[in-house]
Amino acid sequence: MGRFTTAYPKEITVAVRLRLMRMGKKKQPTYRVVAADARSPRDGRFIEIVGTYAPRSEPSEISIDSARAVHWLREGAQPSDRVKKLLELTGAWEDFTSGKTPEVIAAAKTKADEAAKVAAEGASA
Repeated sequence: MGRFTTAYPKEITVAVRLRLMRMGKKKQPTYRVVAADARSPRDGRFIEIVGTYAPRSEPSEISIDSARAVHWLREGAQPSDRVKKLLELTGAWEDFTSGKTPEVIAAAKTKADEAAKVAAEGASA
């Protein structure tokens, strides 16, 4: 009895990093901003896709889900240098340092999307 019991906790904690994962063809990189275990390789397993980054387009395209990025930062994820710069450019880093919760950020995004939709309908009418 007890031969197969483990002394490990039910939840396993891992060191999470927000970093870039290379995608795209040879000489035409695009990147995903992912939350990944710090021990996994650059293009290996990841936990969640947080955004995308296309550096070759002019101007470069950056798309980051601020609510999810702030969620991972609050959970203790460490961003790489480049990802930290991207978070600063998109405003997600400011949301994190100001203390906004992911729920508040998501609600503000929904409200802004609805306002843009109403404005687009008003302009077409």
